[in-house]
Amino acid sequence: MKRDELASRTRQLLAEGDRLQTNPSLQALQLWLKLSDDLLATAWGSMDRYHLAWLLVGKPRDIVRGRAMTPEEEAAYVRDVAEQKTAALRMSLDAVERHGMPFVGESGGVAPGRAAGRLPDEGGLSERVAEVRRRADEHGDHDGPRAPRPRRMEG
Repeated sequence: MKRDELASRTRQLLAEGDRLQTNPSLQALQLWLKLSDDLLATAWGSMDRYHLAWLLVGKPRDIVRGRAMTPEEEAAYVRDVAEQKTAALRMSLDAVERHGMPFVGESGGVAPGRAAGRLPDEGGLSERVAEVRRRADEHGDHDGPRAPRPRRMEG
């Protein structure tokens, strides 16, 4: 997938997410979540359950249990989930367009103003990192044992 295609498909999904918030439909939400999950997994890799739970995407604030949702509750649920997922899609689009971040599924197309394989203007970061590494190398022996261990701590 090229950067332009990821940005274009993300924009389409963002438009659909906005539409779902104004005109909620549970069936449309389910399809939209599947399409957006597939796109994000292709671009950034799949997320495990821990990360999905941390994002709380798909977890309504007021969970209805033991009965069917009323139409009002269903609409609120769709709006809530669509709002959360659109926020994740906006972050993805921002990472690709504004930050020029490389992504897992990238097959070409470098972000505007970026050279392939180079970081954005870093303001001397690589020199500072090299200096910190040089200083750390001077203290390489610090991770060795400093004093004999008492007998009670051995074994």
